[in-house]
Amino acid sequence: MKILKNILSLVVSLVVLNVWFFRFNQATIYRGGSASNMIEEFAVYGLSETMVYLIGGLKVLAALGLLIGFFKEKTIIPSASLMGILMLGAMYMHFSVADDAIKYLPAGLMFLSSLGIFYLQRKAK
Repeated sequence: MKILKNILSLVVSLVVLNVWFFRFNQATIYRGGSASNMIEEFAVYGLSETMVYLIGGLKVLAALGLLIGFFKEKTIIPSASLMGILMLGAMYMHFSVADDAIKYLPAGLMFLSSLGIFYLQRKAK
């Protein structure tokens, strides 16, 4: 189970860091509404540019916390919890603007993975 937790932690971290550092200004099929970058996507949800950077910073912090968890296990539960809450919020935002189901997919998978990391870490104690 530790291997599964480590794989999930690595995948969640790398996906989130990729989105926020390398795909921030790129259009994807997963963007809310008809947005072509992160700032436009948050505008679709009625959120300000300040919220883009606040939420992005929290997601990056949680992703780094999961990576640090490979060396300091006490960061795993708080990081997985924060990531799960943020991904639940992302799913709500997609729902609130009636996005197609495909646009929920990344947030949904990251939410489920965060729950898995949380559960597996709690079980390991």
